[in-house]
Amino acid sequence: MSAVQTLTVATGDGDQRLDRWFRRHFPHIPQGRIEKMCRKGEIRVDGARAKPATRLEVGQTIRIPPLPDTAPPEAPRPPRISEADAAMMRAAVIWRDDHIIALNKPPGLPTQGGSGHTRHIDGLAEALCFDLPEKPRLVHRLDKDTSGVLLLARTRAAADALTKAFRARDTRKIYWAVTAGVPSPRMGTIRYGLVKAPGHGKGGEGEKMQVVAPNDVETTEGAKHAITDYAILSALGSRAAWVALVPVTGRTHQLRAHMAAIGHPVVGDGKYGGSGQENLGDGWGAQLGGEISRKLHLHARSITMTHPVTGKRMSFTAPLPEHMQRTWDQMEWRVADVPADPFEDQA
Repeated sequence: MSAVQTLTVATGDGDQRLDRWFRRHFPHIPQGRIEKMCRKGEIRVDGARAKPATRLEVGQTIRIPPLPDTAPPEAPRPPRISEADAAMMRAAVIWRDDHIIALNKPPGLPTQGGSGHTRHIDGLAEALCFDLPEKPRLVHRLDKDTSGVLLLARTRAAADALTKAFRARDTRKIYWAVTAGVPSPRMGTIRYGLVKAPGHGKGGEGEKMQVVAPNDVETTEGAKHAITDYAILSALGSRAAWVALVPVTGRTHQLRAHMAAIGHPVVGDGKYGGSGQENLGDGWGAQLGGEISRKLHLHARSITMTHPVTGKRMSFTAPLPEHMQRTWDQMEWRVADVPADPFEDQA
């Protein structure tokens, strides 16, 4: 059993939860024990009681009570990542260095756990440690059925820098989508606010975002302003369009809710593009029928960002997933025929 210790939060250890800091420094102490010590006031931050979720700042002092020298018997560990999943994750890597990894996230794979999801990018990221001791950290998210560029940070410092860049909108994300019908005008900005509506599941599963008129956002409880730029890259008559989307703000389900709100849901969107959704094309809802896949046609095509260490401006591009590539082939749309950033001249 160790004696009472007082440790100082070092540079690079700030802006993280107390329990996570504790597990990094004392990995043999289980989460339940950490929570119990917090409840009893045995762990203190700058002399005050603290909760496991307390955010630490560089320079704060943490009182560590006497701890056992060895770990208690381990509970059975969950199965490690399968070789197939590890190979899938490594094959999805677009680019990596010592600080960041860019992935082409497959459709259908959640970014994080929750709502019964036990297989997700965050859990499988252990396969991407390569030569570093810690698994990469998520710095943003994509919806489960959305594919495309997803960034992970390989160090805490890189994670902090990238998180701040996303909050400051210093990253530029361009999505590709197929919409039912063709939006008009061919380039525009959608400014509907968004508010979360509860789902119908036992734990609130199935929640979705409802649009709010821009002038009503301030008076609608829980509503937030949301802005999406769009540009049509190609169209199939009045039936469908290949659309580039830029989420100026980053709200939950923003692109899907905004496109449905203007009458042109993303093809394959069962949540926002049901049969009751107005469709100005020849079909109804978010399904085109025929041989077109019923999967969601929304892809994070590219991210442009400033490297958190070198300061170099970098851009990563993700190829289309299989079901979307088949749609492109059927529509005779060619990636080489469109600009990487159709908003560049406009900007």
